Amino acid sequence: MLGDLKRDAEKRGLLTAPGFIDLHAHLREPGFEESETIATGSRAALAGGFTTICAMPNTEPAIDSPGLVAELIARGEAARAARVLPIAAITRGRNGKELADLVELAAAGAVAFSDDGSPVADARLFRNALEYARAAGRPILEHPQDLTLSAGGVMHEGVVSARLGLPGMPAAAEESAVARDLALAKLTGGRLHLSHLSTAGAVELVRHAKAGGLAVSAEVTPHHLALTDEWVAGSRALAWEDGGPRVAPFHTATKVNPPLRTAADVRACWAGLMDGTIDAIATDHAPHASIRKDVEYQEAAFGISVFETAIPLLLAGVAAGWGTWERVVGALTAGPARVLGIELPKNDLVVIDPKVAWTPTATSLRSLGKNTPLLGRSLTGRVVAAVVDGELRHELALA
Repeated sequence: MLGDLKRDAEKRGLLTAPGFIDLHAHLREPGFEESETIATGSRAALAGGFTTICAMPNTEPAIDSPGLVAELIARGEAARAARVLPIAAITRGRNGKELADLVELAAAGAVAFSDDGSPVADARLFRNALEYARAAGRPILEHPQDLTLSAGGVMHEGVVSARLGLPGMPAAAEESAVARDLALAKLTGGRLHLSHLSTAGAVELVRHAKAGGLAVSAEVTPHHLALTDEWVAGSRALAWEDGGPRVAPFHTATKVNPPLRTAADVRACWAGLMDGTIDAIATDHAPHASIRKDVEYQEAAFGISVFETAIPLLLAGVAAGWGTWERVVGALTAGPARVLGIELPKNDLVVIDPKVAWTPTATSLRSLGKNTPLLGRSLTGRVVAAVVDGELRHELALA
């Protein structure tokens, strides 16, 4: 089947690639099913070409016990959409006070550990986590952020935040945390993976660490490769575009953590991706029910719904000359597989029409989370088929 599908796609001028692996997604179940469920999220992931997704543990309750890991796996299998791999919490309840039983969680099927948006502030505890994770043969996926520096901030701290009168999150909040985490990874020999790098300084720190032989890995998101902090002020121009349309400022779908940064930071993230400093592209798909977004900017939840719009953003960056499609595909497939220490699934495939234009709308998105600033904006490129374990699980009929 895979061979026939690939041959047919090539005849039609379509792109094919191994199924994409997303290291960082929020499926919200259990506890926040009004924002997403494992079933809706895994179907939305397939529509974006992600045949494997790693579910973050910031649920209610947090995924911090073997029983909850097993339940997540079972619900993912029942959905029969994208393959769902569980990431378990580093600390009990994600409270940063006491390590969860990382060895038992790994034995239950957790592929990695993370406290996600609650970075482990206690350096000694984080050191211990890296050591136990090494014993369990799993990576630590850390959200690098000094919360004492970013506290109260709602966007990138800089010229745009000053113009808008919004409290900012400085680049130093990310960069100081990256520096600490790299030092502890060197000390312990643990497998450290840095989530959603967003600043030029953070990318340079990882580049320097890798040049020194440290076995660290890192990811970047599609929105940090395409959008800038000017989007908070109403711009709808991608980082490589001049001018372009504008809308009213303070659209809460632009509120993410880490925040959208400057065009120079976007450039640096692309450069890091191209030279191998950054190993993977991960969505940080963060769907929210409207009640958490249809509020004042400073009160809104952080997060963008990303699964279904990732590929057109990446294709646009490639078309602008900021990167190569081959490297993008590698960062969506072999890169994340190496981070997890798994084989790339041989019977997964995605087919992409790189030329089709489409406009995402609240009704067309499969995710329950409609919180993307790309609604109503024409995009180019769309996933038209996705195969998981040799089974066609997503097919899009185009006119």
